[in-house]
Amino acid sequence: MLDAIKNFFEQHLNPAARQGSQFDPDQACRLAAAALMVELMETDRHLDERESREFLGVLRETFSLEAEDLDALVKLARDEAADATSLFQFTRLINDHYNYARKTDLIAAMWRLAFADERLDKYEESLIRQVADLLYVSHSDFIQAKLRSRGGADDSTG
Repeated sequence: MLDAIKNFFEQHLNPAARQGSQFDPDQACRLAAAALMVELMETDRHLDERESREFLGVLRETFSLEAEDLDALVKLARDEAADATSLFQFTRLINDHYNYARKTDLIAAMWRLAFADERLDKYEESLIRQVADLLYVSHSDFIQAKLRSRGGADDSTG
């Protein structure tokens, strides 16, 4: 996986790497985060167009990518998610390189995706909870991210 990530970013997103600079692990976290979002979108086995638009919007906003780079990241994220055997390979990378605030931002982004189709599937919620646990995001921050992403509406499923 790491070779594919490195090659992708060297070719598409990191011109300095093509000139011999050291690989930036934060760029690999972009792919890991995108792959986690792909996993989430595929959890309910129903890909809604609203989820796809929200996914692209989240990636564009979070990582400030141009359309061509965004398309390449999405393709690679889908490939990585399809090849993944567990969430740990993605969350380990994020744990190593993201601070707590960035981790909670990722959880909030995942909630945005889950709510994009205006229905929260129990498997989507379960996956986000798993990712939050693997990223050591507290339960209260998990809930706050959910409420913020949903627009602050009260939720009794907590």
